[in-house]
Amino acid sequence: MSQLAILGGEKTRSTPYPHWPVFDERDIEAVTSVVQSGRWGGFPYPGPQTREFLERFVEMQGGGYPVLMVNGTVTMEVALRAADIGWGDEVIVPALTFQATAAAPMAAGAIPVIVDVDPENYCMDPRKVEEAITPRTRAIIPVHLGAQMTDMDAIMDIAERHHLIVIEDCAHAHGARWRGRGAGTIGHFGSFSLQSSKILTTGEGGILLCQTEELQKKAESIINCGRPYEYQGKIHYTMGANYRLGELHAALGVVALQRFPEQMKQRNEAASYLEEALSEVPGVRLLRRDPRHTTRAIYIYGFAIDPQVFHNTHEVVCAALEAEGIPCDTGYPPMHRYDLFQPRLSRLPVPSAFPDRFDFSRLSLPEAERAGERESVWLDESVFRDGQKGIDDVVTALKKVVEHGEELARAAARRLEK
Repeated sequence: MSQLAILGGEKTRSTPYPHWPVFDERDIEAVTSVVQSGRWGGFPYPGPQTREFLERFVEMQGGGYPVLMVNGTVTMEVALRAADIGWGDEVIVPALTFQATAAAPMAAGAIPVIVDVDPENYCMDPRKVEEAITPRTRAIIPVHLGAQMTDMDAIMDIAERHHLIVIEDCAHAHGARWRGRGAGTIGHFGSFSLQSSKILTTGEGGILLCQTEELQKKAESIINCGRPYEYQGKIHYTMGANYRLGELHAALGVVALQRFPEQMKQRNEAASYLEEALSEVPGVRLLRRDPRHTTRAIYIYGFAIDPQVFHNTHEVVCAALEAEGIPCDTGYPPMHRYDLFQPRLSRLPVPSAFPDRFDFSRLSLPEAERAGERESVWLDESVFRDGQKGIDDVVTALKKVVEHGEELARAAARRLEK
């Protein structure tokens, strides 16, 4: 019998990694208090729990004018609308990210322009951003991905020279810092997801950090059904909708922020230990951490495998690691080949009006294709909350998979023949 668990051998790890989300009596007490108060929803905005949650989040992240809303996709759409970006405008997005980063511009009436990533960190390549700018370009959405951050010095330099709005997608970057500045506070906006898998979660929800109070007030109006707001002695209106999040979710966020610093410390220590240990595994390439990236957030942790050394693509390697008890996956496919990104099925006006801009059949994004289709491996955050043993199990399983790579490849080929 093979030593590989996927082929019938014994698993490297039989004990599950720590569950997520974490909760205790504090969460129950917080939600109970909101229920008893009778003020459950998000109107009038902001409620007391929302206000406290946002104040604490801004303190942690180091700045910004915050707005709480229903999810971390709407946050990006609202940011674009608050910046008066819409019909036919172009918004540059990276090829490796969740489909929401490209879908949000479409919801605002804009055209997402997909650019390739830097092979060193899988984040948006600033050189490709510069090449993609046209007279219709209005915004850039850099994504901080897989424990990495986009080169924000380069992005902000490009934005300043071309008079562009920058919306940082920080769904993976709660607590992260670039040159000591919090992710989401560098661009004109910072978008954070609070969805249930994220390292700061309220079940669902999103936070938008705005660079100015004026942008905050406009965003608040947009998510509050367009209700008027006062700024500099004048009354202003927007066209909005109900994108508010309720007080029950905000109460969970207040408690989650109490746990967050210790969880972040634990994950970062484990990530540093993992990087030392992975140096012993042939065929593994660590993504480069920029020294300007002063504090990491570990939501998912990405590295690359050499398919030739492993004798398998990352899909087969990840399946074998999962069988060994290691939670991982292959990450995002390149956006132009992503099943969840189907603009022409959306029936939104912009793909119908500009059909040629949504024909990706000839689009070539070699670095994103190499990463997303052959080499990227993403470890779940739970791996980094189990101490040294959790990391040792990952390394043991990887060594096992690379050692038996040829056997695994033969088995994979037999399954394909069937």
